[in-house]
Amino acid sequence: MVRSRSYIATPPGATIKEQLNDRKMSQKEFAARMDMSEKHISKLINGDVQLTPDVAVRLEMVLGVPAKFWNNLEAIYREKLIKVEAENKMEEDERLVKQLPYNEMAKYGWVKETRDSKERVVNLRKYFEVVELSLLENSQITRIACRRLAVTEKGDFALLAWAQEAKLIARDIQTEAIDIKSMIKVIPQIRKMTLLKPEEFAVQLKSLLAKCGVALVFLPHLKGSFLQGASFIDGSKIVVGLTVRGKDADKFWFSLFHELAHIVLGHIGKPNGTSEEDEKDADIWARDILISKEEFEKFKQKKDYSQTSVYKFAKQQGIASGIVVGRLQNEGCIKHSMLNDLKEHYEIVI
Repeated sequence: MVRSRSYIATPPGATIKEQLNDRKMSQKEFAARMDMSEKHISKLINGDVQLTPDVAVRLEMVLGVPAKFWNNLEAIYREKLIKVEAENKMEEDERLVKQLPYNEMAKYGWVKETRDSKERVVNLRKYFEVVELSLLENSQITRIACRRLAVTEKGDFALLAWAQEAKLIARDIQTEAIDIKSMIKVIPQIRKMTLLKPEEFAVQLKSLLAKCGVALVFLPHLKGSFLQGASFIDGSKIVVGLTVRGKDADKFWFSLFHELAHIVLGHIGKPNGTSEEDEKDADIWARDILISKEEFEKFKQKKDYSQTSVYKFAKQQGIASGIVVGRLQNEGCIKHSMLNDLKEHYEIVI
């Protein structure tokens, strides 16, 4: 017997057991009369195997109850079993929905607005393309490499929602075959774009990466996700998603190069996603591509972190001065409140 809040599914085996009890017949004798193994009879009584038309005919011969009755009993049981499982899965998914930022997703038009919890479940199942939301915890479905500032349970679900939207948008982006060698060659060209305004580099950056098999997607930030960017393989392309609204330019570029690092270093597509070591390696790669370690150490030795000095160093390196400021702040050379006027604030139109 299997039950949910509204349904009880009782297998035909329960009725068979009643018949045997009325006749004071053991399962061993019954199995012999049915010309079936005791193991199969036990499974039949417990509802672990289906009562087939052949078994229904045998039951009519042995117990004197018409085969039609047994076939009907089996059909009712299977139908209720589906309803029980569906209702139990719905209740479990209703609990999971509370972990997802549904209101924000609806605000951005990713899912339909509704207050009904069951409608939310159905909408999210369709959005994530799964038969039940618990499958989102399956690493074979996700496999995301990402950069975020903190890890929480709600943040995990927000990350999955954000990454799914990136995946859906990326399907409409035309890309050539994945070519990581070509992408490595254009990285210096991408680095030069740090000196441009978003309206100048956005389209060019997308086009450049698309030629290497990478679909670049800009998305708004979801509260609680602490997400900066994410990358993963979807079909025949690599998807790189970045949060953009209200973002400092240095964080934007570091996030982009962090995701490119995952591609270059072979972290994309790992069965269980990226490890902490992968994330650290991606940080180091991004940091040193934007400003070489050797050049940065030389600059620090002068211990001149004035606005003029930072601006001059950035110009020599051919990058935005805000990136130098961000590096100095992150490495504790200056306070996070210093030189922020050298930073640009991006607002990329999605």
